[in-house]
Amino acid sequence: MWLILALLSALFAAATSILAKIGIDGVNSNLATAIRTVVVLVMAWGMVFLTNTQNGILEISRKSWLFLILSGLATGASWLCYYKALQLGDASKVVPIDKLSVVLTLVMAFVFLHEKFTVKSFFGCVLIGVGTLLLAA
Repeated sequence: MWLILALLSALFAAATSILAKIGIDGVNSNLATAIRTVVVLVMAWGMVFLTNTQNGILEISRKSWLFLILSGLATGASWLCYYKALQLGDASKVVPIDKLSVVLTLVMAFVFLHEKFTVKSFFGCVLIGVGTLLLAA
């Protein structure tokens, strides 16, 4: 199931980039990000209430609150930078560079989460990095 969801995530992320590039034309990138964020906010809380999981908010630990808030700040910073880059550059160049997050995530997972970094992971990172440079050049 995780694979299907991950593939759907990739599909929606691709659609997001194309829809955003079209929608951001003539719109301030910060305003566009704010509009997108409101839509995501309404959709996420809608799912919480639809699945009746809103009571779980009282069970969240302080540590989880801290890291969820930090994650939200990182997401916000990422979206603001992404929308500005998308407004200034071609989607076909911005998106591959944005996807360097895959390489950075693998490295950070190894350093901070002590996840295994295998030979396969190493070569995958190299290939993604080289592919990104080829696409962005």
